[in-house]
Amino acid sequence: MADAMLETIELTKSFAVRRGFFASRKLRLTAVDRVSLTIDEGETLGLVGESGCGKSTLGLTVMQLHEPTSGTVRFDGEDLTTMTPARLGQTRRKMQMIYQDPYASLDPRMNVEEILVEPMVIHDIGTRAERVERAIELLDTVGLPPDALGRFPSDFSGGQQQRIGIARALMLQPKMLICDEPVSSLDVSVQAQILNLLRDLQRELNLTYLFISHNIAVTRFISRRIGVMYLGRLAEVGPSEAIIERPLHPYTQALVSAVPDPRPAEVRRSRRLSGDVPSPIERPSGCAFHPRCPIAQEICSHEEPQLRVLGPDHLAACHFARAVSGADSRQ
Repeated sequence: MADAMLETIELTKSFAVRRGFFASRKLRLTAVDRVSLTIDEGETLGLVGESGCGKSTLGLTVMQLHEPTSGTVRFDGEDLTTMTPARLGQTRRKMQMIYQDPYASLDPRMNVEEILVEPMVIHDIGTRAERVERAIELLDTVGLPPDALGRFPSDFSGGQQQRIGIARALMLQPKMLICDEPVSSLDVSVQAQILNLLRDLQRELNLTYLFISHNIAVTRFISRRIGVMYLGRLAEVGPSEAIIERPLHPYTQALVSAVPDPRPAEVRRSRRLSGDVPSPIERPSGCAFHPRCPIAQEICSHEEPQLRVLGPDHLAACHFARAVSGADSRQ
């Protein structure tokens, strides 16, 4: 069994907010609520959910770009939450991010060479010639020509800009990449190219991925396991095929049923959700999903369900979730 590359234990991140300009009472917005997950070395864990569910905040908190309110983040056997700033800076070289908007993540005033060598400059690694050589090597790895070094981000298409972002993330030879919606702003054909590139890089470099996306179909393509988040908490975690073919949580079932089925002969009843995601400031009591849940009962409004094992490596946080056959899950 592979060793755990990343582990979060009861990880929580909340923010102080105020309602209205003159409000005196401070409220707490809990974006990530007691999330515990594990990602093995060389594995991809996909994280899906509606906008505002806390996916990106979880990724930033794992990176310690947001300081956790409570809980633990262990990366490659070390606790990031107790490290000194100097030690954390060294350790973070092994864990890099790919961002949602490739153009916004690249400084338009810097050419590609300056963008790529900047991480090595910051960490005082190599000579200038060695840095440029590394940059050319990685441009080739991501499918861009060496003459791209002298050009600026605005000279490239969105897919090419994301390739530059991936090359920059690889400059320090990381062990893990946190991919925060890396293809959501790209055309569908370009999405496929970037996803295939990420899969190839994972095989070649033995990379570990936390892949954050709102698109469960894209997540299935690249992930071995999928975690489903709702209002800051994990609703379900399991193998990708099990999550798609046999979803156990009503929320996961709704997400899966919303994906267009390429098989016209397949009859699948849509599970549409009513209402909007509740405010994370005023969370519903009990199960946070119960105001929108089609199978909610009285217990759901006052008792919060915990993740429990319902199949091989398959957990769900629902009082009424049960293992079902593949046929039942698509009804």
